[in-house]
Amino acid sequence: MLKTNMKFFIHTFGCQMNVYDSDYITQCLLNMGWQRSGSAEEADLVVVNTCTVRAKPEQKASTLIGRLSKLKKKRPEMILGVVGCLAQEKGEALMERFPSLDFVMGPRQIAEIKETVSKILETRDRLLALQLDHAPPEPEHCPGYFEGRVTAFVSIMQGCNNFCSYCIVPYVRGREVSRPPHEIIKEIKEVIHQGVKEVTLLGQNVNSYLWVTDKDKWDFPRLIQEVGRLEGLLRLRFTTSHPKDLSDSLISCFVQVEPLCPHIHLPFQAGSNKVLKLMKRGYTREHYLGLVKKLRQVRPDIAITSDVMVGFPGEGRDDFQKTMDLIREAGFDGLFSFKYSDREGTLAASMGPKVPEEEKAERLSILQEYQKEMTFKKHKEMVGDVVSVLVEGPSKRPGQFMGRTPTNKIVNFPLDNGMIGHEVKVKIVRANRNSLVGQPVKERGLN
Repeated sequence: MLKTNMKFFIHTFGCQMNVYDSDYITQCLLNMGWQRSGSAEEADLVVVNTCTVRAKPEQKASTLIGRLSKLKKKRPEMILGVVGCLAQEKGEALMERFPSLDFVMGPRQIAEIKETVSKILETRDRLLALQLDHAPPEPEHCPGYFEGRVTAFVSIMQGCNNFCSYCIVPYVRGREVSRPPHEIIKEIKEVIHQGVKEVTLLGQNVNSYLWVTDKDKWDFPRLIQEVGRLEGLLRLRFTTSHPKDLSDSLISCFVQVEPLCPHIHLPFQAGSNKVLKLMKRGYTREHYLGLVKKLRQVRPDIAITSDVMVGFPGEGRDDFQKTMDLIREAGFDGLFSFKYSDREGTLAASMGPKVPEEEKAERLSILQEYQKEMTFKKHKEMVGDVVSVLVEGPSKRPGQFMGRTPTNKIVNFPLDNGMIGHEVKVKIVRANRNSLVGQPVKERGLN
């Protein structure tokens, strides 16, 4: 039996999918009668939603779990749980390493969070839930949960079938399972009804979304088109796309589907065909650059961002230079860049020769400095432009608000509080390296 006024706190690491999963868990707990806490120190239940795609987020999660374990020694009645990809990968080992953990749950079993928490309250048993054959959970209906939000994530599928040689995701998220289109559309309608204006469709590889019945077939372009017709949806985005599955029909959606924003996140990972083959990415640098060209032919204003790693086993200096050449030719609006790290159980973990850490660090620094200047250059080119900005809320800058352009550029500007959730015209007056500064355009003309 749940005591009154019991509070929970969730700390989320990692990708947008983890944010979506944390939203799901939050809604489940609210529906059970729990209340949100502003901190772990004041909570009766603490959940750490983890990531293991690289070594750094795994280390951060482990450090936090260790700190929370010390907190639980002072408050033994507190329930402490770990969910997400690290939970799936290191489930039993986490239980052994942190005896204070009450439950460890993989991403495919979060639909059982209510039953798990209820059982722990009743029995105080330690529970492990690591099945990977479960379908994605149906949405948890929690009236008013998204009220006040301007943007929301909606998962369209779980898992990955690509097995890139460096990637742990297929092992911790399972095989690809697409959600029924009617269920996805129903969930999007619900968040729109609560005031959300922009929806981002999520999946490890959204391009391979597929739902087939005896009478019907839905691929990702069809889903995009149907979602784009929903009344009240101002903007639509999706992530992440795999280059090998980016079809001409999906590219054409950037013209055909009005709410679809002119921005795509298209990871390339490496610019050397030798390294791409070792990574088992399934495409060449020439194919990738051909996709960039097609996207810009269809939507000249499209912003393209990407993921890239340096220091993959066997990557020589010439391979790194090919990566830099691709970055220069593609002209990315932004890059998520990182050093390769071995993930236990992947093929690349046993590959050699390993690139020394200092060499990886040097390459990453060169790459990041170049991209910082490229992004800054693109921002400076926007000064004087009048852009449409969807106002998301208060800025970190005192007295200002922030929003994003259709191309996903962050803009800070002074504005009336009542405009949150609306699109406004903003003149860009200054460029920063990571954002833009604007001035709202008055009806009678520019300031």
